[in-house]
Amino acid sequence: MNTMSSQGSPIPAEVWDQQEMRDALARREISSVYRLLRRHGVSQRQIAALTGQSQSEVSEILKGRQVMAYDVLTRIAIGLGVPRGYMGLAYDETTAVRVAATADSPHPEEDESVKRRKFLAHAAAVTVGAAVFGADSGSWVSHPTQTPAPGRIGMTDVCQVEAATRALRALDYQYGGGSCRDAVVAQLSWGQQMLGASSTDVVRQRLYVALADLHNLAGWTSFDTGLMDSARNHFGQALDLAKQGENEALMANILYRMGRVYLHQNAPDDALKVFQLGQLAAQNSGSKLAVGILCANEAWAYAKMGSDEQALKLLGRARDEFSRANVTEAPAWAKFFNEIGLSSMIGTVHTELAQTVDAKYTRTAIPALSKAINNFGDEYARSRSFNLTSMAINHLLEGDIDHGAKIGRQAVDLSESLKSVRTKQRMEPLRQEAEKRRNNPEARELADRVARFTGTESAA
Repeated sequence: MNTMSSQGSPIPAEVWDQQEMRDALARREISSVYRLLRRHGVSQRQIAALTGQSQSEVSEILKGRQVMAYDVLTRIAIGLGVPRGYMGLAYDETTAVRVAATADSPHPEEDESVKRRKFLAHAAAVTVGAAVFGADSGSWVSHPTQTPAPGRIGMTDVCQVEAATRALRALDYQYGGGSCRDAVVAQLSWGQQMLGASSTDVVRQRLYVALADLHNLAGWTSFDTGLMDSARNHFGQALDLAKQGENEALMANILYRMGRVYLHQNAPDDALKVFQLGQLAAQNSGSKLAVGILCANEAWAYAKMGSDEQALKLLGRARDEFSRANVTEAPAWAKFFNEIGLSSMIGTVHTELAQTVDAKYTRTAIPALSKAINNFGDEYARSRSFNLTSMAINHLLEGDIDHGAKIGRQAVDLSESLKSVRTKQRMEPLRQEAEKRRNNPEARELADRVARFTGTESAA
């Protein structure tokens, strides 16, 4: 019997819905899945061709070898046409690309500006409207099939999600998103199962918030590794869950992070719109810290637009809000914005103004950045690398080329140890400033080194 179909999924959909198969998929027992496929007339050769494995690998799995690696499980699910939710596999950008590449009628790729507008419309609906949990959010967000859920969950289960998120966030801060993104996505595949379980209302509301923050971290680590569509996907789902959990402080934090994606893409107008939506949520939450974070980032957007008056006004408000905030009781997703984090933002905004408006702003940027650099510990290595890059730019702008080059080399040294695409991309302004001063051997050496590290072309 040959069940291989000529169109759509290579194996008929009804195969995956048989109870014995569903049980094997839920347990990720690939050996059982393969044996069941053999009963349906799918040969080892066909399984190997569909999954990209060798026939010897398929044979070993049929004999009982376990498959544990997340990427291998994902490849198997895609190749066989298994609904990803049946295996508890979160939907990510890599999968989206593969699905698009093999679809019979692929949708045309949307322009980035269109995706930004769709996200903004969705964010506005969530922020100022009713909960839209489970609604159609547009092509920027994916909707995996729900994983078969455990029967009932308690607060201990939710605490496990929260603890995992804290640990993974610490890895992101210290080593970059590339060090932990796969683990975050894998954690989501387990956490999402809980949405189908029964629980008390108190547990369910806390679960919504816990999963929202885990998606928030998935979005941030995706952003840090250059997966922008995946970041938008996770931030969109995080926003829905935070709304469902009635946590406006977390909604504000999610919108701040999505706005940062747009700042990174040099779209300060769109970033500002997202920050302003976040500001509504922050004010509704009553969190002074959340308001301060949004004000500081709005200031950065205005600085990128060359509006120093608005930037300085919002930076002043960020200081005021921070002075009244209780940082010690801040939730995990906002604890980074302490006194050191505020100094970092002050230095960052003034560095931007020094580049877009007037070099005089280096006089404020340098001491603020120095404070941040001297106080960021190893656990904030990525933040320290960003600040070293900004510091080097300021010294070059001031004409202190030798010292700027020295600090720039320190920034590259630190960034080379991080798994972060952003650290490379944030060095582009430094490379440009060094290129302008190529007649100086220190600046020339720095420009060439940054070019090698970031993979950009040097003027040499």
